[in-house]
Amino acid sequence: MKVYAHRGYSGKYPENTMLAFQKAAETGCDGIELDVQLTKDGQVVIIHDETLDRTTTGTGRVLDYTYEELAKFDAAKLFGGKYGFCPVPTFEEYCKWAADQSLVTNIEIKTGVYYYEGLEEKTMELVRKYGLEDRVFYSSFNHMSILKIKELDPKAVCGALLEHQGLGNAGYYCKRFGFEAYHPGFKGLTEETVKGCKENGIQVNVWTVNDMGVLEQLYEWGCDGAITNYPSVCKSWVDSKRT
Repeated sequence: MKVYAHRGYSGKYPENTMLAFQKAAETGCDGIELDVQLTKDGQVVIIHDETLDRTTTGTGRVLDYTYEELAKFDAAKLFGGKYGFCPVPTFEEYCKWAADQSLVTNIEIKTGVYYYEGLEEKTMELVRKYGLEDRVFYSSFNHMSILKIKELDPKAVCGALLEHQGLGNAGYYCKRFGFEAYHPGFKGLTEETVKGCKENGIQVNVWTVNDMGVLEQLYEWGCDGAITNYPSVCKSWVDSKRT
């Protein structure tokens, strides 16, 4: 089972910041999950919420700011100055760093609330620029976005993101539309669904796995990946099962 750091090492560091990504890499995890959106001036940035209020010192929608304006806000707001100032990173900054790492990156295309015109193309252009095509896969709750990714590059690896209620016959669904992976929330996942995915050649990467009992259950079911806020803990446990 692979371990992916959810928004970086977000259990201990400010989510979706370069600090969280760097700290995740230090755990030896297999990959990093992050979220991309577009600024007012068309820059691909890494942030989860469509608004700035929860995680940064800014307020309002991401799409209403240029990157120059956005960069003035502290994305470490929730940590009360513990880690100093952490700006919202651009996806290009991340790609430049990731090019020297061995990590795989799960790029979530955040088009479920606002449809950012050109986000898929701009994201893929940066992936190509830094030679990361073989070390990324794409996911989205808006499955039109991953269909768009497939249209742009049929070889791109894509996962269908689902909320905790999951999807009936998920394995067939993913196979039917050419998606290589199924990314459900853990609460609604069943062993039968995992089995159905396996029968259709579909990988199962589950979010957000922060409970050891859940991790053990997913491992026993044969899930392919766990997306977690605590990559160090999960990675150590998974490694212990291999010895």
